[in-house]
Amino acid sequence: MSEWLVLTLAMAAACAVVLAIAFFNHRRIGEDDDPSETPDVIEYMTMMIGVIYAIVLGLAIAGVWEGRGAAQEYVRQEAQALHEISVRSQVYPAEVRDRIRAGVDAYVTYVVDTEWRQMAEHGTVTDRSGELLERIRRDVTDYEPQTDHEGQAYQPLVDQVALVDDARSARGLSAGATMPGVVWFGLITGALVTVGMIFMLQIRRSFRELLLAGLFSALIAFLLFLIWDFDAPFGRGISATAEPFLAQFPHLDLGG
Repeated sequence: MSEWLVLTLAMAAACAVVLAIAFFNHRRIGEDDDPSETPDVIEYMTMMIGVIYAIVLGLAIAGVWEGRGAAQEYVRQEAQALHEISVRSQVYPAEVRDRIRAGVDAYVTYVVDTEWRQMAEHGTVTDRSGELLERIRRDVTDYEPQTDHEGQAYQPLVDQVALVDDARSARGLSAGATMPGVVWFGLITGALVTVGMIFMLQIRRSFRELLLAGLFSALIAFLLFLIWDFDAPFGRGISATAEPFLAQFPHLDLGG
């Protein structure tokens, strides 16, 4: 059974229970009942719906903001590890050092100038970056240290390559949208219900009431847009940036 069918059945069951209770309770009321003595619950219900929806919006914004922050941290870790590989290879012979650094520069250039666009448009990393990373790994691991100094630098270099691989995988996993469709269904439905409850209070056409209703609706629309914008950490306006790569590799013409 799909999650959408479960959700539909649960919502239908909840509505049916409430309507059934209200129906049977209405049949029990005698003809001498005075409804004017019953407290009006419309305002209370409107307030509670607004509070619950505000909590849901806050949790959604916090979730997508945390996802964006995590994506930016993966980029920083990846750039830092690549920088360490380039610097620590200084102890190797010139031929090996230049080959490793050339591989690092090629990887960074490809990620910033090409793969970043792929993440923004499709939410995935490319196989090409994996091939470039594998080339760096081979350049580092295939060399057999000739001195104690080189031997001491070998394992840290291998560890940094592993850190790059791990950060790249995490970056790929965080590149797509993080909010499930069922959550978006709840957010949009909640917005419609929350705004619709305004009309249950018999809003009038005075300038003040219309202004407040318009501002309230605009605020909810803005918050939903904010969630949508943060939902793709690499793909929209307020997104994770390639600044760590630019800062660690200033000698490359990146992002041009």
